[in-house]
Amino acid sequence: MYQPSSRKEADMRLDSQVLDLETAVKDGILGGNCGVISTGFGLKKLDLKLMVEELESIDMPTVFICPISLEPMRDPVTLCTGQTYERSNIVKWFSLGHYTCPTTMQELWDDSVTPNKTLQQLIYSWFSQKYLAMKKRSEDVQGRVKEVLENLKKVKGQARVQALKELRQVVQAHGTALKTVAENGGIAFISSLLGPFTTHAVGSEVIGILVNFNLDLDSKSDLLQPAKISLIVDILNEGSIETKINCTRLIGMLMGGNDFASQNVASLSLLVGLLRLVKDKKHQSGVLSGLILLKTVCSNESVRNSFVNVGAVPQLVELMPGLNNECLELVLCILELLSSIPEGRLALKDCPNTIPNVVKLLMKASENCTQLALSILWSICKFAPEECASLAVDAGLAAKLLLVIQSGYDPVLKQRSAELLKLCSLNFTDNIFISKCKLTRTIE
Repeated sequence: MYQPSSRKEADMRLDSQVLDLETAVKDGILGGNCGVISTGFGLKKLDLKLMVEELESIDMPTVFICPISLEPMRDPVTLCTGQTYERSNIVKWFSLGHYTCPTTMQELWDDSVTPNKTLQQLIYSWFSQKYLAMKKRSEDVQGRVKEVLENLKKVKGQARVQALKELRQVVQAHGTALKTVAENGGIAFISSLLGPFTTHAVGSEVIGILVNFNLDLDSKSDLLQPAKISLIVDILNEGSIETKINCTRLIGMLMGGNDFASQNVASLSLLVGLLRLVKDKKHQSGVLSGLILLKTVCSNESVRNSFVNVGAVPQLVELMPGLNNECLELVLCILELLSSIPEGRLALKDCPNTIPNVVKLLMKASENCTQLALSILWSICKFAPEECASLAVDAGLAAKLLLVIQSGYDPVLKQRSAELLKLCSLNFTDNIFISKCKLTRTIE
């Protein structure tokens, strides 16, 4: 008596190039209604090309792949050698003057091709099943999103937290859920849950949902209300590392080049919270997110003085030795922005590790890092030449500047290096300057 094989065994046989259609149907590889989709007007045949395009990232049986293009076959044909190819690919092979089998390199004793209808139906049916399953999952996601949104309007307390958590998980896992939320007024409703009396548990989930959307101007304006911004900043200061990162992302989205928003958002509480985040070296993703937002905040000149006043400069300077290049470049960019105001230059000068840490970065990381480091050193050496130039020379600045001048860096960068080298030499006689730089007299 015939015993149907398991689906796993059937897939294994398919991968082993079992092409018998009857066996494939019996083993469950093909279904009776595969290749059609039910509509309000009857059954509609699915387009194989469309299915292949929409399922391009899916793993498929190797027997479906054309050996020439390494793409799924839609019109497979078989040569006299028994090898199967996509018709258009093998025809092109012949048109180039080849009369061999591309896989075995055997000379062909018969150049005719035979349509492989069995394999074609296997391919079509397999893709149909996968495509219909994908569509069903998509429809299930839409229904689930609508159900959760309706439920959110009715529940409160812990039940609301759980509903928001479920929605966040669905939104993060399925791209189609984003569209469903937006089309059903979900963004405005979810944003409305943020307010002065919102618990941090609810707020954290709301923020975790909102960061997945490209918010329009109306949504941003709504979220920029003082009560909502205050809540987001409070959650940034007290939430988990994941929540802190989500808060920085959302605030960054709201600021987005808007100077007015920057002034409203950039409170002392935010600046302190971001400094705490970037100092937490256990979570590098948090350090990066915090630095990205700090750079955005400091791009607004009116905020820089407040940032200096909360002690940002020495804290950022102390961070530099342990950072990767991406984070290091962000720190240098922030310090360069702060060096544009007198308070920032004074803070940089007064920090004992500014000059040693910044000098070490010349020619060590990227060219952009070198450019930013030079800009910072130029600002503080011009600000207090007698004090800072001497410290910079003792830290090895002159030798580093000569390396930059002799490098293949941008001419503007090399010119700035020459100017800084000249500035540093003004407080020394030639002999003393050369001896301090550990240079020979042959180097001018």
